[in-house]
Amino acid sequence: MKLSTVIDERYEQLSAELKRAAKWVRSHPAELGLQSLRQSAYAAGVSPATMSRLARGLGFESFEAMRRPTIAAIAQSIGTNLPSPEEPTASGDYSAFDELNQFQVDNLASIYQRNSVEAYAAAADEILKARKVLFLGLRSAFSMAYHLHYTCDWLRDNTAVAADAGGAWPEKVLSLAPPDLLVVVSQAPYTRMVVENTQTAADRGVRILAITDSELSPLARLATVSLFFRSSSSSFFHSQVGALALAERLMADVAQRGQADVNARLSDRRDMLQNNRAYWEKLGTFKTPKPPKTPASKVNPGHDRD
Repeated sequence: MKLSTVIDERYEQLSAELKRAAKWVRSHPAELGLQSLRQSAYAAGVSPATMSRLARGLGFESFEAMRRPTIAAIAQSIGTNLPSPEEPTASGDYSAFDELNQFQVDNLASIYQRNSVEAYAAAADEILKARKVLFLGLRSAFSMAYHLHYTCDWLRDNTAVAADAGGAWPEKVLSLAPPDLLVVVSQAPYTRMVVENTQTAADRGVRILAITDSELSPLARLATVSLFFRSSSSSFFHSQVGALALAERLMADVAQRGQADVNARLSDRRDMLQNNRAYWEKLGTFKTPKPPKTPASKVNPGHDRD
């Protein structure tokens, strides 16, 4: 039985401290296989003793027994997918980044392994049928919320991102009603203001689409529909590869399922941008507008005229 399945089955019977450790273990299988007991405990924000108790609470003899299947899976994956150390790279030696590369590959694959075709379709339908769609993500997730809003605004009207320079964005969440949809993006450690505002929206009957990293995420537990990605990395920062790929896959579904309405909006949007010359064009492809002529009587004497 998969470790994630064992955690799901026994999660509610665990203490609060063991739940914290279990969330980390379930969301970071690669790190579990690569790190020591102390390193994993530190990353999860618990003591080494808590990590050991979690292993026993899940039915394993020890921490090493709990992570042994993950180690075997990583070894097989690296042996199968990574280039041989003897193979030359296009430019220089990137062998030091093989581990990061494998994390990125796994994060990309996760959006298809962890989400069914039906789940993407359900999420796209939520976006299309909502009266208004608000995207919420803070800290590292803000870039993903903004990207989702930017692409979605091409496909349907009445979208917004929960952000403003004055810090009054929670009022946008409070303005939502049951016909609306809150699309929330976050990964562990989950930003407190995101969780609290999502709870507020859910309490008001607003439908929630959670884009997050774990079925045990507090956002997934509030959501009407959830989509999952992995964010594992061998560097200090979480990887955004999986979240970005998920966003692109989701918006592709929205575009496809929106059909005529989406096509009409795309056409109008392209015409608007073309008429306003939003994108750079080569010289000679458009005429530079001439400045308006100023009658001689309006020109101040003594001033040069260019």
